[in-house]
Amino acid sequence: MGTIKSGWYVIYTKPRHEKKVFEDLTLQNCIVYLPLINCLSRWNDRRKMVKKPLFTSYVFVYLNDDASYYRVLSVDGFVTFISFAGKPAMVKDSEIEIIKQLITHCHEIELLQSDIQIGEKRKILFGPLSGYDCEVVSYKGTDKIVARIESLRQDIMAEVPRECLVGKNVFMGM
Repeated sequence: MGTIKSGWYVIYTKPRHEKKVFEDLTLQNCIVYLPLINCLSRWNDRRKMVKKPLFTSYVFVYLNDDASYYRVLSVDGFVTFISFAGKPAMVKDSEIEIIKQLITHCHEIELLQSDIQIGEKRKILFGPLSGYDCEVVSYKGTDKIVARIESLRQDIMAEVPRECLVGKNVFMGM
């Protein structure tokens, strides 16, 4: 990988090893982020709320030198670094913040007024996601907002109150 450029990188893990990789890297004093969401798991005899990774087999790690890079390579469960066009995928600090804000603050609120159209691009004006760009999409019969994490080429879907949105087609960075 050569000389490491400081920033957030994305690790691809073995299936269902995200938490183990996160724990091992944390013990090695690495700066690591594993976004978890609550999900209802069902078994034959019971149901239980469990925390599952938002992105399957992805763990985010902040690398600032070659030593931190080599620590990641030695962790059990590590498969590879995610890359696009042969270059390791780096995630902007602001995109990590978007993920953290969505997990912490988003709640389900249905958009009821019809002046918002599917496919419109809006900016969130206030609230915990203030300043972020989003897109309105249709999903299971309700309107929801998508926050695009460009460097991951991933979308996160959440419901945001319509009064938090401003402008039509105001995207600049997507």
